[in-house]
Amino acid sequence: MIATINNYQVDLSKPIDISIPLSNTDANPIAWYIDKPEIEPVRFGEWIGKVSSGMSSTNFNSILFNPHGHGTHTECLGHITRDFYSVNQSLKQFFFTAELVSIELEDHQGDFIVTKEALFNALDGKSPEAIVIRTLPNDTTKLSRKYSHTDPPFMTEDAALYLRESGIQHLLIDLPSVDKEKDEGKLLAHKAFWNVTDVNTLNSDARVEATITEMIYVPDAIPDGSYLLNLQIASFENDASPSKPVLYSMRNI
Repeated sequence: MIATINNYQVDLSKPIDISIPLSNTDANPIAWYIDKPEIEPVRFGEWIGKVSSGMSSTNFNSILFNPHGHGTHTECLGHITRDFYSVNQSLKQFFFTAELVSIELEDHQGDFIVTKEALFNALDGKSPEAIVIRTLPNDTTKLSRKYSHTDPPFMTEDAALYLRESGIQHLLIDLPSVDKEKDEGKLLAHKAFWNVTDVNTLNSDARVEATITEMIYVPDAIPDGSYLLNLQIASFENDASPSKPVLYSMRNI
């Protein structure tokens, strides 16, 4: 199916899924010191909600997972505020112009970081609604990496501020967090991107509609450039939801 959006043609029959599937296997990525997800059939006494058990006509599983630690997820500023904000209420549109950029991580005193300069050069004057960041080096271990206590790469406060000032509403990245794993709760990049100056009493100009999506994976075969992004979430009334961001190539008419 070919759709025409503004001055672009988009082939909706060729989606590029950049989410990481959630499973209850050891292949599932994990961050923030938790165990792998649990996906188990419901049990009532000796009855098991699984067709292969011979007791049930349906498969009837319960799932225990954490959106922040178990894979691709989209979060709103409610992730860092005292008061409750739901990503399901914050994200009301689902299609955005997006720029996919590959960013070489910079070694800064032993930390590997995404810098303002690298983002400025990669965007090259473009101002999309969303940015999709593929950090380099990039390999398939991101699909199953165990991040806890490994001090993964992160984004500097200046870099997040630059994205905010560029008008970018939706930030997608292949890291478990835009902030340093152990930063004494400063969360400088989160606060800069959402423009949150007081987590206890939210400032009126905080960006309630902006989102951050973490733990994506963009294969090397997908070239940098402009795309249409479909940012799909489950309808959880929570600060974050598991999500399925999908890119579509765009061609000038």
